[in-house]
Amino acid sequence: MPLTTSSGARTGAVLALGSMSCVQLGLAASVGLFDVLPPEGVAALRLVWAGLLLLVIARPRPSSFSRSSLGAAVALGVVTAGVTMLFMAAVARIPLGTASAIEFLGPLGVAVVQGRHGAGRRRLLWPVLAAAGVLLLTAPWEGAADPVGVAYALGAAACWAAYILLTQRVGDAVTGLQGLAVSMPVAGLVSAAIAFTTVPGLPSALTGPVLLLGLGLGLLLPVVPFALEMLALRRLTVAAFGTLMALEPAIALVVGAVALAQLPGALGVVGIVLVVTAGIGAARSGDRSADQPVNVAVMPPSATSSPGSPTR
Repeated sequence: MPLTTSSGARTGAVLALGSMSCVQLGLAASVGLFDVLPPEGVAALRLVWAGLLLLVIARPRPSSFSRSSLGAAVALGVVTAGVTMLFMAAVARIPLGTASAIEFLGPLGVAVVQGRHGAGRRRLLWPVLAAAGVLLLTAPWEGAADPVGVAYALGAAACWAAYILLTQRVGDAVTGLQGLAVSMPVAGLVSAAIAFTTVPGLPSALTGPVLLLGLGLGLLLPVVPFALEMLALRRLTVAAFGTLMALEPAIALVVGAVALAQLPGALGVVGIVLVVTAGIGAARSGDRSADQPVNVAVMPPSATSSPGSPTR
């Protein structure tokens, strides 16, 4: 039975915050590898290791899939590769907090579109707030943000939206981690194919220490966050979980400032606040079952319209 006590909710909140912190710390550590590997190589290294780990942990069973659900799981893997590689390319050019806020437009848009009809016109406020926040973060009138980096982040946002929709479909059709056991290896194969065909000399850069770092990043992203999210969802309603996940751009801002010395200006801080506020508002009015805890034995953490975290 999912926990619904205040103690269980507090534990769930800590677990959800821990999951988001792991994601952002993993991303910051990934940025540190850019001196050795280009963004495409870092993304592929992480996804290949994550795919191998999920194969060992979840062990996909062909009997768990219909032809339709298997196709959806494969498509989910392609989208996962897309969101990870595009986001890595973005954070190579713009600050982590800015990239995370722009990428967050994807799940926010899904939450708004799938929102409960009772929310009325109030639902339209959230994308306006988020757009205002992104404008303050990127300050296009100053030309401060790299437009290519912003474009990559917007591409990652679109992939994250597709990721949520596909995860809903896979989560409704396949129990437990079986969907991830297919989608993550597919993501590893797709990203490796792209990296090895676009990055000259990549094999020679994959030394023993680099491969070990990749294994550590594969654990930090996504294995540990997924485990923490699943534990959190045993204790939180979908609405509460989505509200907490809306804090991720703010966590990215803090991690970027502390770990990468990416100190935001005053407008940037206001922009993050607007994006987080929009995310919280959309999560409270945009989930499938706002008042019921999620049965994680049936669907994985991101199988709701709340913005769960892809591997990135």
